[in-house]
Amino acid sequence: MLNGLGAGLELLLPLAQQLDGIETILLDVPGVGESTLPRHPYTLPMFACLIERLLARLGYRRVDVLGFSWGGMLAQQFAFQASRRCRRLVLVASMQGAPMVPARLSTLMKLATPRRFNDREYARRIQGDLYGGDARTNPPALVEMPRLRTSPVGYLFQQLSVVGWSGMPLMPFLQQQTLILAGDDDPIVPLVNAKIMARMIPRSRLQVLHDGHHFFRSSAAETSAAISAFLDHADPA
Repeated sequence: MLNGLGAGLELLLPLAQQLDGIETILLDVPGVGESTLPRHPYTLPMFACLIERLLARLGYRRVDVLGFSWGGMLAQQFAFQASRRCRRLVLVASMQGAPMVPARLSTLMKLATPRRFNDREYARRIQGDLYGGDARTNPPALVEMPRLRTSPVGYLFQQLSVVGWSGMPLMPFLQQQTLILAGDDDPIVPLVNAKIMARMIPRSRLQVLHDGHHFFRSSAAETSAAISAFLDHADPA
């Protein structure tokens, strides 16, 4: 599981627990959570190489890859770059990089800094407008903040890693069966981006949930059921 911008592994842990019986690998990207701050900026291809090394160290030859938001772009890069290691692909509230239909400027401004991870009161105040869906009227409980604050430098490096990156040239060559999950009220990643990815990835299927960017939390049962069904019935060949 590859996480979103600035998010520690705690964010995806409940989803991992919902996927009963599926062994899961979670990691903090450099500069997030308890992961060491990198000495210099990195690119998505560089990070895909790091994931390959991690899998080799852990003894896994092939894995199914789930990417949430920013992690979905990394998942696409990994699926293309290390195609023999990536068996199936799940993209959750993710996007194709440039060009894409962007969020509103007010939403992008809230994403510009890691304040929502380091300031609980601020996070509570903006989560409805930022994440949409059930977060507007029935917000899920805030994820417990990690002991270590999200580093502004690590956050910046994550942002820089996708500057100029595009999945458009890669997607037609992705041969993995792909499940694309998207919310119909996602202020961060408008739904049209998921529809573009579904058209461009040859063996993909789009499923839309009536929720926002964090539907994997507020609609956890529906999300985990969709992922489990996909992994159970997808052709591993």
